[in-house]
Amino acid sequence: MGTNLIVMLTKNDKTVTNAVDVFENCKDLPIKYWGFKNVGIPDSEMRKLIGKMKASGKKTVLEVVTYTEESCMDAAKFACKYEFDYLMGTLFFPSVWEFLKSQSIQYFPFVGDVYGSPSVLTGSPENMVNQANEFFENDIPGIDILAYRYNNGNPEELIQRMVKNSKAKTVVAGNIDSDERIATVKKLNPWGFTMGSALFSQKFVKGAGCRANLERVLEVLDAA
Repeated sequence: MGTNLIVMLTKNDKTVTNAVDVFENCKDLPIKYWGFKNVGIPDSEMRKLIGKMKASGKKTVLEVVTYTEESCMDAAKFACKYEFDYLMGTLFFPSVWEFLKSQSIQYFPFVGDVYGSPSVLTGSPENMVNQANEFFENDIPGIDILAYRYNNGNPEELIQRMVKNSKAKTVVAGNIDSDERIATVKKLNPWGFTMGSALFSQKFVKGAGCRANLERVLEVLDAA
C-alpha cells in the first residue's frame, strides 16, 4: 500500500482565506485526501469548502492542534457537525473517544507528549508505540505523529518504529517541506502524511502558487 498524501489548505495552523478557490484550482489532481483547520475562515466558507470536497469525491480531513479536554471535545463535535471523514490531531481523552466512537468518523489522535505553539513532540518511541497499540485495541484506527518536530531523537527512526511496530495506521504531520523529506517519508511508508504550510510557503516551486507546488510534490512522490 502506498503512502497517502493529505493536503491541508492551511498555513500556520489556520485555514487559508482563499481555500475554496485553491481547492477549485487543484481538485482535478490525483489526490484523494483534502482537509483544513477549524479556524481561519467563516462558517459559511467552511460549509462551502467541505461541500465542494465531498462533491468532488474527496475524503475530508479536519486537523486540529489543541490540548485541553474541553477544546478537544469541541473539535470532535465540530468534525461531526460538518461530517468530516477523518479527525486528526487533538490529545487523547477518554471522554472524546466515548463521544466519537458512536459517530461515523475515523479518529487519529496525537501520540507522545505534544505541547506548545508551534507544537513540539517529546517522549520515548516505546511509549508512543504502546500508546498507538492501546488506541488500536480500543478501536481507534490511527494515530497522528509530529515526527519532524520531535525533540528527543531522530525523526526518521521514529517514523520507522511507528510503522513497523504500531498496529494503528500512522500519519506523519508537520514540517515535510523538502523533496528529500517527501522521498524519505514515502520510503518509510506510513499510511499517510499531511502537507499544508509548505505548499503555501512555496517550498517546492518558489514564486508559484499552490497548484504548481502540489504538482512538484506529486512528481517527487512518483519518482521516489
